[in-house]
Amino acid sequence: MNLPNKLTTFRIFLIPIFILVLELNILDESIFKTTQKMVLAATIFAIASITDFLDGKIARKRKLITNFGKFADPLADKLLVMTALIFLTYFSIVPAWITSIIVIRELAVTGLRTLIVENNGKVLAAQWPGKIKTFTQMFAIIFLYTNNFGLSMPIGQILIYLAVFFTIYSGFDYFYQNKNVFNDGLK
Repeated sequence: MNLPNKLTTFRIFLIPIFILVLELNILDESIFKTTQKMVLAATIFAIASITDFLDGKIARKRKLITNFGKFADPLADKLLVMTALIFLTYFSIVPAWITSIIVIRELAVTGLRTLIVENNGKVLAAQWPGKIKTFTQMFAIIFLYTNNFGLSMPIGQILIYLAVFFTIYSGFDYFYQNKNVFNDGLK
């Protein structure tokens, strides 16, 4: 397994740790402990997000792009982002409709990727609108998890709405760019 794929695997491994941090003392209403928990979760999320940047950069620079990486990298991003958003919704920081739009788009694009692999054996690599979507989602989530410091909440709120825009736009873009999958399947 090459380094980019190890980084992707590490990102997936961080997801249960992220969940455990958020579940620890979840009934404890102490602001101090809640703040610590949210900052630790944001830190874990940020580390996982950095691995997303690094694995792609290393894979392209060293020409280590693999089908596993093209499939697992966006899947790891989706799992990480969806998990973080579900908890943000649980904590009443992000409205359920935002989380729903993002989860629905992620599942739809994953389904599209599966259809493309089945139809022509190619793994659909992430496109720029999807990369911008992931970037805005990840930064929004980091700021929203650190909202107890006051300044980050407006930034997080602005970024989450930008993320919703890019989520919808990139979803339409993926389906439009690959409409032939549906046309070929209906023949």
